[in-house]
Amino acid sequence: MIASPVAGIRLVGETVASIIKLNKFMNFCFNSVRVGGLLLAAGASLAQAAPPFALTSVVRADPASGRLVRSLVAVSRPAPAPDAKALQLIATRTARHYEVDPLLVDSVIHVESGYNPLAVSPKGAMGLMQLIPSTARRFGVTNPFDPKENIEGGVRYLKYLQGLFRDDRLALAAYNAGEAAVARHGWIPPYPETQNYVYQVGKRYGQARRAAENQPPPPPQEQQPVIEQFLDAEGRLHIRTR
Repeated sequence: MIASPVAGIRLVGETVASIIKLNKFMNFCFNSVRVGGLLLAAGASLAQAAPPFALTSVVRADPASGRLVRSLVAVSRPAPAPDAKALQLIATRTARHYEVDPLLVDSVIHVESGYNPLAVSPKGAMGLMQLIPSTARRFGVTNPFDPKENIEGGVRYLKYLQGLFRDDRLALAAYNAGEAAVARHGWIPPYPETQNYVYQVGKRYGQARRAAENQPPPPPQEQQPVIEQFLDAEGRLHIRTR
């Protein structure tokens, strides 16, 4: 049986159409993989960039319908807190600037907050040196959770109390209970919390001072020779050390 020419043409046409469709499908797949790779690379770059905010899911009631609606809200990321060594360095520099023993300031911070810059007491004292709001305002601290501001305000207050009472024990008692309480009692107030506070800070301060005194002295620095130049009577240059 002889095939019809028209049927042959139709078969060739269908074959060509199939090939065209296959080529389009292959191009689509190739482009999809390519775009997918670009999106993955972009995503990796954005992940490395670490934007200064994070997305969090929040559920609120729609005021019109009363139905619960879930939405995403951008929340700023908190700045990473300095480590303990960095905080101790800030405390040491600030103490020296205001002429307060850095070991005393370190002891106060240890007992007050354990070097936690975000600490908050049940009475509302805040930050590393546990400043109450009135003391923070008094010494110009606008953000008591900022380590530098908090330490500076606490050291300035401690320096003021040392000058007022001329006794570190009374200064510590006033730091804990308030200067009015110390003035009223004429000594460390008979409050168990304040007496324990003075004891704990004093104990830590005494240990730190004894440890510092027992440190071996630094090795003597080698003295560099002094070079002198002079001219003799005949105008010749001489160089010597002494």
